[in-house]
Amino acid sequence: MRQTSQISKLTSLRTGLVALSIFAMANLAGLANAADPAPAAPMAEAKAAVPGKPKADAAAGETLYSAGDATRGVIACITCHGPKGQSAAGTWPKLAAQHSAYVAKQLKNYKDGTRANPIMMGMAAALTDQDMNNIAAFLVKQAPSPGVAQDKDTIELGKSIYRGGIAAKGVPACAACHSPNGAGIPNQYPRMGGQWAEYSNAQLMLFREGTRKNIQMNMIATKLSDNEMKAVSDYMAGLY
Repeated sequence: MRQTSQISKLTSLRTGLVALSIFAMANLAGLANAADPAPAAPMAEAKAAVPGKPKADAAAGETLYSAGDATRGVIACITCHGPKGQSAAGTWPKLAAQHSAYVAKQLKNYKDGTRANPIMMGMAAALTDQDMNNIAAFLVKQAPSPGVAQDKDTIELGKSIYRGGIAAKGVPACAACHSPNGAGIPNQYPRMGGQWAEYSNAQLMLFREGTRKNIQMNMIATKLSDNEMKAVSDYMAGLY
């Protein structure tokens, strides 16, 4: 009995020591955590601010278009291209509702000389890239200017070329790029619907001569006869 009692006491003592050890270890761990807190999550690496492209200002574009800027030698576009881009004659193209990317690109081409036109090269020389974008932003917001096909004798020919091209000559349909109604495709191909036939015909001739550079249009124009150019130009004037 005495031996059994002693064994029981030893067992209880051992259990108590184990519990005390566990308690002590837990306290030490807690103290360690308090003294050495977990490191904070690393901050996301800051990205350098990249200045964004200045937004086009249609209101500033309207001012330049309508009044120019005498202090910089910028002449008002309205003089030739008419109020809101609706010119009065085929000598000057209608610019109302023309895609902004196209207008800005043409102005830049006039300024750097890749598109030759003595008058427009002089006009664009005083414009900054921002000016060009502003003017383009104003014009694209204007209502398109309607036109009418004048030559009844060539309407069918013009329609055939515009919608289906000329397979025998390898001429693609104009509608493929400039859309069935002549509205064009933003950032890719210009609006041609409602444009003066006189102006469109003159540009096709310049493409054929190589005076105006555009590989695709140069190739197409060289395959068109004078009559075919006039027919398709007249047909486009009536598109809307």
